[in-house]
Amino acid sequence: MTRTTPALLVSFVRRTTLALLLATASTASADDVSFNRDVRPLLSDRCFACHGPDATHREAELRLDVEEIAKKSAIVPGNAQKSEVFARITSDDPDVRMPPGEHGKALSPEEVDLVKRWIDQGAKYEPFWAYVPPKKHPVPEPQNADWSSHWIDRFVLDRLEKEGLPPSEDADRVTLLRRVSFDLTGLPPTPAEVDAFLADDDPGAYERVVDRLFASPRFGERMATYWLDLVRYADTVGYHGDQDHSVSPYRDYVIDAFHRNLPFDRFTREQLAGDLVEPSGTWQKVASGYNRLLQTSHEGGVQPKEYRAVYAADRVRNVSAVWMGATMGCSQCHDHKFDPYSAKDFYAMSAFFADVDDEQHFKVGTNSLPTRRPPEIVVPSEEQQRRLDEIAAQLATAELTEAEKKALERVRATLQKSLRKSMITVALGTPRTVRVLPRGNWLDDSGPVVQPAIPEFLGVLDVGER
Repeated sequence: MTRTTPALLVSFVRRTTLALLLATASTASADDVSFNRDVRPLLSDRCFACHGPDATHREAELRLDVEEIAKKSAIVPGNAQKSEVFARITSDDPDVRMPPGEHGKALSPEEVDLVKRWIDQGAKYEPFWAYVPPKKHPVPEPQNADWSSHWIDRFVLDRLEKEGLPPSEDADRVTLLRRVSFDLTGLPPTPAEVDAFLADDDPGAYERVVDRLFASPRFGERMATYWLDLVRYADTVGYHGDQDHSVSPYRDYVIDAFHRNLPFDRFTREQLAGDLVEPSGTWQKVASGYNRLLQTSHEGGVQPKEYRAVYAADRVRNVSAVWMGATMGCSQCHDHKFDPYSAKDFYAMSAFFADVDDEQHFKVGTNSLPTRRPPEIVVPSEEQQRRLDEIAAQLATAELTEAEKKALERVRATLQKSLRKSMITVALGTPRTVRVLPRGNWLDDSGPVVQPAIPEFLGVLDVGER
């Protein structure tokens, strides 16, 4: 099983992305200590290197990242004074105090107090922050209820009131228009648009501006810039030769996706496996070009086996960062030292893409311009396709004289030469075998074979027969 079951992987990344986006939506009191927000970052920086997920460097068989183990020997929930962890971080004995002095990571008095309050409050652990299921919070009722009628603003005002801060003054209308114009299109409003907004006293004036900006061609271009940065989009290969990548239709696909308000699960599915979805039309295949956006090389002396490992690692790093909010790249050579990802998890994730045909360029790629990076398809623009259809219809007309037919064929040939190509994903008949690479060494084949799988601590996908 590789990308032949894209819906399962899409479902997984959809859930984790939603959790990532909503992970900060909390109404907890400022006095409450949150493990994910306050304690985990502290333990990760000061303690997990010796008492975390990495078994190779773990000391005293103590894991502070696993609740059951930590509370069995080092933490007494509700009582910091009886907890070994608190005793160690407050000890005056340099041979006992943690973290060890030579590490240069002593806790400040404020951080010690934070740990104490967390333990005294029950030392509540929370699942890894990026995978906490989102939940609906009641809309707060701030004291200044007249400040805004919008429910989102009430969350903001409620926190401001808890912090004893007054809300900022309302922006003037010109500033408000500039802000929303830059946010949604990346461009300032025109003088005429400013005048029209200032003259519109209707309560729905701002909403109409937003609707107008959403309908602008610039909206999709503005939104696409963020996504294209995330997925490392580029029109060149990225190495010293920096030859062309024929992939600009992918950019157009992303822009159009924002204009069409394409559902995120479909947006995800078409990029990860657009060649496998049903139906898979031209633009689904263009979307699958996501898998080809990484840096590639076919210079003299390139070892395909080495770059096979490089390409696989790049995909895991990008998919995990963009869709999962995860730093799985740290697990390429060893188990993650701070987060719950193993090296096995890393290579099992890469196995989802073991059927991507991305090695043809080692043999048939070119350094001339335009370059060749098969598999590629020709992608007419909407206008080009309309013109080609017109020519085809005209050529099918029996009344054409021979001279007219040749003229149309010349026009068609010229038009076809101007069509863009786009790199796409095509599945290999037999996926490549994927092994765990000890210390990330592509020359070492001694690691175990792995099948496509999500990180083990997240459970198991029901993938059926493999």
